[in-house]
Amino acid sequence: MASLNKVILIGNAGKEPELRYLANGTAQASFSLAVNRNLRGPDGEWKQETDWFNVVAWKELAERLSGTVPKGTQLYVEGRLQTRSWDNDQGVKQYRTEVVASQVLTLGKREQRDGDAGGWGSAGKRESVDPDDLPFE
Repeated sequence: MASLNKVILIGNAGKEPELRYLANGTAQASFSLAVNRNLRGPDGEWKQETDWFNVVAWKELAERLSGTVPKGTQLYVEGRLQTRSWDNDQGVKQYRTEVVASQVLTLGKREQRDGDAGGWGSAGKRESVDPDDLPFE
């Protein structure tokens, strides 16, 4: 039986990625991503709501994101969903669902970006993309 776990999000960084290293030396960066959506309210008026996602990047991708993605940067994030669980100090099971990023691209027109921003894939290849060139609306 086939299965697929793939997430594609476009939103704004809620904070600069926080880089840390695990005991074995593996780099991990985490940040929040705000994704807006428009919907019509009961009164017929359009309003905007924001969904927040926790994003985690590993190894070279984590290192490349650290210090180069300021809060508010528009990002294309591709990866998979992962849910972790643990018992807190009171013995209550806690859950956290996050996006494990395999590719992160900065978006926006070149003239809107400061310097040569670009983005990074899991192999560490530097890329940049114009949102108008993405294969979906």
